[in-house]
Amino acid sequence: MGRFAELVRSLNNLKLLAAIGRSGGDLRTVADLVDSFLDTPQMADCVRRFRALPGGAELMDQRYPPLQPDIARLGTLPPGSLGQRYAQLITSLGYDPEFFRPRPIDTEAQWLTQRIATTHDIHHVVSGFGTTAQGESGVLAITAAQIGFPAYVLLTSASQLASFRFQVERFESISRAIGHGQAIGRQAQCLALARWEEGWEKPVEQWRQELGISDPAEQESYGLAAQLP
Repeated sequence: MGRFAELVRSLNNLKLLAAIGRSGGDLRTVADLVDSFLDTPQMADCVRRFRALPGGAELMDQRYPPLQPDIARLGTLPPGSLGQRYAQLITSLGYDPEFFRPRPIDTEAQWLTQRIATTHDIHHVVSGFGTTAQGESGVLAITAAQIGFPAYVLLTSASQLASFRFQVERFESISRAIGHGQAIGRQAQCLALARWEEGWEKPVEQWRQELGISDPAEQESYGLAAQLP
């Protein structure tokens, strides 16, 4: 039964990946893919890796709240601060700050999934990756490398394979972005551990120094500088 359930889950994941590709990254379908891993050995290992990090078990046991940003207030913070840059990203690109799917946080897997989902766009700001397909692949690669978040591992692998197979002109840039994200993931502190809400006023550059992000993607072709003023 275990092998059969895993086969069914794998087939479902393939269907979801195909739907994500066809839709250009529909958020509901991405959330479906994320949720499909909640009760899996892969997610259990992700939780294990997160808990093993300094401060990880404490953050998880406290059920540190998923992000609930006040975009209007954050937009009034000093230029260059994390809060101001995050609000700028959300408003300039017309994003819904509550795009993430509401989930219970009763289990460790649910809490970690929701924490990662709600802070995803902060990772863009701090790492400097843009929101193009290449930038998304790069920023997902950070968390995939740091704790093996299952959906992000699958999405980054699939994006490389799909571009290599069907859009070879995009393969180089996607591969470069993923490699850049993996390098940040190896060098920096785990972004999923950061208590962003306790440092909205802090400059993004200071956050990068404290986290160990010495080579942000800001000025790359897949970086945020090309999207934000």
